[in-house]
Amino acid sequence: MSLSARVRVRRGMLHVELDVEVADGEVLAVLGPNGAGKSTLLRVLAGLLAPDAGRVEVDGVPWDDVARGVHLASHRRPLGMVFQDALLFPHLSVADNVAFGLRTRGTGRAAARAAVDGWLTRVELDGLGGRRPAELSGGQAQRAALARALVGDPALLLLDEPLSALDARTRLTVRAVLRRHLAAFAGSTVLVTHDPVDAMALADRVVVVEEGRVVQAGTPVEVSRRPRTDYVARLVGLSLLPGTGQGRTVRLDGGGEVAVAEEVTGPVFAAVRPESVALYLARPEGSPRNVWLLRLAGAVPHGTTVRCELEGAVPLVADVTATAFAELGLAPGAEVWAAVKASEVAVYAR
Repeated sequence: MSLSARVRVRRGMLHVELDVEVADGEVLAVLGPNGAGKSTLLRVLAGLLAPDAGRVEVDGVPWDDVARGVHLASHRRPLGMVFQDALLFPHLSVADNVAFGLRTRGTGRAAARAAVDGWLTRVELDGLGGRRPAELSGGQAQRAALARALVGDPALLLLDEPLSALDARTRLTVRAVLRRHLAAFAGSTVLVTHDPVDAMALADRVVVVEEGRVVQAGTPVEVSRRPRTDYVARLVGLSLLPGTGQGRTVRLDGGGEVAVAEEVTGPVFAAVRPESVALYLARPEGSPRNVWLLRLAGAVPHGTTVRCELEGAVPLVADVTATAFAELGLAPGAEVWAAVKASEVAVYAR
């Protein structure tokens, strides 16, 4: 493993206890709600915050070792970092911004210029090296920040919400650029993000952090298919229903029952995708084994559909077309029948 970190930090009421390992060439995404400890982890790795206990090691070299009194200053760590805002020096040209780290480490002007020119080409900023950051678009500024982070061949790359400040169209372009360069990066990468799309598109593995602890870890596909907390379920758009399996029925912890297509026993999660939920004004007839009368708690546009939050014995999230939403005449507080086929319910052990 290139990065091996055991981080212990106390910040007021938050106790962060995180163990992460990232191999050379691997991208680890760290997901979690605000205040979960993600930024604290990133600050420790960057050398901006000394841990209260634990150890951070990269390529076998200790960067932090509290027991032995080791704390390597940030400027002595071979790392690159890209922030939510590009944070380019406004008084320097784009080329000088990219070269800044190289020059402060003693790289000669000619060698730095050659490296910078190569990276400006790689991030598609040819001919823009002489401009000031204020003359760049948001996407161009983030690509310049990426070049600045990678030009020195760091052992560790830290990405702190690198796409969140961009508009939707620019984000697609910059995400593609970032993905290409991460695939070619030989060191370890830690990506902190709130966006599951960024995590799914860029990461090899995902850890989910809540209240300073890792609550779930795995590949993006594993985490999205089998969420283990309500936060993760909502992040990937699932309704997560904990309960106990009894044959082909899951009796929910909060009351209510869900019919499933397979035999299950013991503590399980039942997960339902929003598109699997059909809504009706009157109780539907036919084959669905799962039919519940629920109350509409809220509705918001979600892409080309309307996402409906439903409360009751079996709380669900449903996606319906705008036309169907209008035809149903739904409004917050209205009662509506929800139906889900048993075959559309995913079930797995807790």
